[in-house]
Amino acid sequence: MSPPPSTAQRGSATRPFTLWKEVATAYLAPALTAGLGGFLSRQPEVTRAAFTSIGVTSALVACIVGSWLHRRGRPRLWTAAMPRPVLTLGLAVTAVAIAGLAGWFVSDWLPSHTPVPDARWLQRLRIDLPLSAGLATTIVTWRWHGTASRQQT
Repeated sequence: MSPPPSTAQRGSATRPFTLWKEVATAYLAPALTAGLGGFLSRQPEVTRAAFTSIGVTSALVACIVGSWLHRRGRPRLWTAAMPRPVLTLGLAVTAVAIAGLAGWFVSDWLPSHTPVPDARWLQRLRIDLPLSAGLATTIVTWRWHGTASRQQT
């Protein structure tokens, strides 16, 4: 009779990648921390952004990247075989670039070509979107790669 598995074997290191949990964490973690920071520093615009542009961007990017990485429950071989830091950095840079372009588009182009007024919150998107996308992509990719590389062994 073999001994029961140790706590280290049953811990978070063996937990499978679950997309909805990653998306929920991607929303709640930055929303709560930025919201608390905005509340404590008495910056209501930061508190509002925490639960809108920051949290929503993080959750959306985590969902897109996590779905792409974990397509139909099976990892793409090249992504699982690539070194974790290289894959994480590559995807994070890509997400930051795309979100940066989206932030620029919304903050500059939209007010000059549509009836949307040029508000201060639009300027925050230049920072909120790329920062949120980069952090969400980094965390989801790092965590996913840890589970994908264990599944291959």
